[in-house]
Amino acid sequence: MAALAATIAASLMMSSALAQAVPVPKPAPKARIGDTPAPQVQAPATSAPPTPIIPDLRSLFGGGTPSQNFDANQKALAGKVSTYLSSLQNVSGNFVQVGPDGKRTTGDFYIQKPGKIRFEYDDPSPIALVADGTSVVVLDRRLATQDVYPLSQTPLRYLLSDRIDLLRDTNVVGISSDNMFISVTIEEKQALVGTSRLMLMIGAKDNQLKQWTVTDPQGYDTTVAVYNLDTTKKLDPSMFKIDFTNYQNSNN
Repeated sequence: MAALAATIAASLMMSSALAQAVPVPKPAPKARIGDTPAPQVQAPATSAPPTPIIPDLRSLFGGGTPSQNFDANQKALAGKVSTYLSSLQNVSGNFVQVGPDGKRTTGDFYIQKPGKIRFEYDDPSPIALVADGTSVVVLDRRLATQDVYPLSQTPLRYLLSDRIDLLRDTNVVGISSDNMFISVTIEEKQALVGTSRLMLMIGAKDNQLKQWTVTDPQGYDTTVAVYNLDTTKKLDPSMFKIDFTNYQNSNN
C-alpha cells in the first residue's frame, strides 16, 4: 500500500469507484398556448476512458538535465504547465490507473486545493485514497483499515499546491513536447525513502491535465490517466475529511 500511496499520488495509484453520473436535465413544464418554449439544457458530453501511455521513467534515473540548462522554449513550457496547475483549484473527473503489474483499475477523483484529494475506485475494489491537506490515507473499506502517510512525503503535493512554479519549487529534470503532450519530469530524493520520479503530461492542444506517471524508489511505475474533467462543480469539503476513529491504522 505504501507504493500505492506514494504513487498514486499519483503514486499511489494513484498510480484511481463509481462512474460519475451525468446530470440529466429535468423536463420543462408543458407549454401553454402563447408561451415561449423554454430553452433546452444539454447534459455535458462525456468521453470514453483513455488508454494510458506508459513511459519508462527508470531510464531517466541518474541522468536528468539541470534546470539552468533548459532552453527558452523548455522554460516557457514549464511556465505554461505551472500556470495551468495553479489554475486548477477545484476539479473532478474520472481516472484509469495502470499499476506496476499492468492491472487496470478505474474510478472517480476529486481535488480541492490546497492539499485535498479523494480517489474512489470502482467495484470490486474496496479502496479509497483521501488527502485532507496534511495527511494521506489509503482506506480499505472491506478490512476497515487505513495506511496513513504525511502529504509532504508523496508526489501528490505537487498536484495539490495552491500555486506552483515547477522550475523554482521542484527539481525538474526533463521537459519535452510533441503534437499531443507537454511532459514535465520531476525527480525527488529523500534520505529515508530514496529517489522517485513524477512525469506530468498536459494536452498540447487543449492544455488540460491528461495523466501522470510515478516511478517509486524500487523502480515500479504507476500511471494515472484522467478524463471528463469538471472545474465548475462545487465539491463538498466533508469528502476530504479523514476518519481516524473508526478504522485501524494498519501501519501500527
